[in-house]
Amino acid sequence: MRFRTMIRLCYLVFILVVALSLSACQPEPESVDVEPAASDPATWRISEYRDDDDLITAGLGIDGLMAGAPSAADPDQPTADELRRLAIHNAWNSLSAMSPAGGFGGLLVDLDNVPGLEFSAFRTLPGHRHPARVLVQLPDAFSTEQPCLVVVAASGSRSVHGGIPLAAPFVAEHGCAAVHTDKGAGTDFFDYSNGHGVALSGQRVEFGQQQLGFEPYDAEVRLGATAVGMAHAHSGDHPEADWGRFVLDAVQFGLEVLNESLDGSFSPANTRIIATGLSNGGGAVLRAAEVDEQGLLDGVVAVMPNITPPEGPHLYDYGTLAAIYQPCTLADQDTTMDMPLGNPLLVAAGQQRCQSLAGAGLLDAAEADLARQVLRSAGFDDPALELGAANVALDLWRTVAAGYASAYLRRGAFDMPCRFQMSGSQASTSQRHAWWATHSGVGPGGGIDMLDRMVEGQDSALPGILCLRGLWAGQDEDSQALVEAVNATRASARLPAIPVLIVHGRDDGLVPAALSSRPYVDQARRQGSSVVYWEVDNAQHFDALLNAPGVDRRFVPILPFGWAGLEHVRAVLDGEIEPGSDRNFETTPAPAGQPLNWEHLGLRADR
Repeated sequence: MRFRTMIRLCYLVFILVVALSLSACQPEPESVDVEPAASDPATWRISEYRDDDDLITAGLGIDGLMAGAPSAADPDQPTADELRRLAIHNAWNSLSAMSPAGGFGGLLVDLDNVPGLEFSAFRTLPGHRHPARVLVQLPDAFSTEQPCLVVVAASGSRSVHGGIPLAAPFVAEHGCAAVHTDKGAGTDFFDYSNGHGVALSGQRVEFGQQQLGFEPYDAEVRLGATAVGMAHAHSGDHPEADWGRFVLDAVQFGLEVLNESLDGSFSPANTRIIATGLSNGGGAVLRAAEVDEQGLLDGVVAVMPNITPPEGPHLYDYGTLAAIYQPCTLADQDTTMDMPLGNPLLVAAGQQRCQSLAGAGLLDAAEADLARQVLRSAGFDDPALELGAANVALDLWRTVAAGYASAYLRRGAFDMPCRFQMSGSQASTSQRHAWWATHSGVGPGGGIDMLDRMVEGQDSALPGILCLRGLWAGQDEDSQALVEAVNATRASARLPAIPVLIVHGRDDGLVPAALSSRPYVDQARRQGSSVVYWEVDNAQHFDALLNAPGVDRRFVPILPFGWAGLEHVRAVLDGEIEPGSDRNFETTPAPAGQPLNWEHLGLRADR
């Protein structure tokens, strides 16, 4: 029963996240110098949401968000509004635990209906071939006297709706407009089997009929193949290097929408602009602040940011190391069975990995403690290692590394490094239509499989993982290109003189605080930047994991600290409080079945 529960959870968490090829006949992309997309309102998609619909829950309310995913009248031909409702439902359920353990019914009792207008557009940064998707939500309650704009970077490589759960309570309370960006990643997949991509409406259209969110340069050449192209992994643009610029461009679009739609003139001088994001989105808003030469931003709230300080390890570095060694750390049955998602099968697989590593000379002996020492030497602390069973059960490290290696080496869908490929051969028509609304933008899920064509032996995943690690540790041309691409994503840790708040969970096992937020804060301060850091006990990276049996009795959600962080920065900007000093929040999960309250989190009810 425990194993079946784990399998049922795999798809849930992959929504979170989570080369022998035909490249010889694949055309090379042309060198382009793309100018910024003209902000012609005639190209915007404008939609009105009132009455039985709204901006932040798509009319579902908390009860509807906590219920099963809404279905289309015809799943094989969903409308734009049906896909939007599904995308918003998915965003809430991917980024949060829609349960008492996640704070719903206790911290957040209700979500007000927020009627208003939505403006969506594609925008292309200079030097990029493919656009980012941006979305402005303009509530009817927006104050032109005290205008505020919240710019939200989607977490992971999620769709443009991916940050709604982080910003929605604040936006609803204060009548702010919100502008969302997918950072040039997102879920605008290209389906080579039939030449379909994703239009601005979110619906699938045939290549050549409308502008697509992602249109690979080999679209016509490869039609009929089973591969699926993903914007982050296969665009050839290396969007991560410019995630900060995508955030700032979203601000510009937000101001353009306000000026086009409302009476008055809106600018950074008279409009409060706060940037926020979680995980990759948190890293993106910090990097936006670092390059904000125009002074667009007034404040930043970054939650569990995937940020690489100037002097620190990169996620690809420690992630590929964890992909190799973390399975071996699970060979100790007593330790593993006490972990979230711990399972006897993981113990057996861990013992096999230990033997494989010892046989390859990568461990002195087939012992879990030796593998654990390798990861500790790389900077993982014990709280981060506590989530090892979940990471391995859900294959997070290999999935992330395969997609990111492809992005860093600017590969397409058919020449991914280490012979990986994303395939939609098993996907149904309804699943294909839902990809834009429900997929995480990285790895398998929804009928998409990640093909590993290096599988071999009893420890079949290890050859591909060692290949991905070799790209980091090697000396050949691909390794040099990958390291150069990684360096283009490094932060400067030089921040403007605005309120900046960073929040991180002490038990984050995917982006450990010891390898990201803590060294970033230290280096920012050494360079004279002012930043406040909150660290939260008993909080890990995926709030949705609180839905797993027993996990809700060990961990608390991180998302409410993002809500509290936005209120904190607002109060600082309003002169109500000082920025304050660093805080460590001692938290207590709510008793089983009881709603979480603010006292459990060490926060005041009024935040």
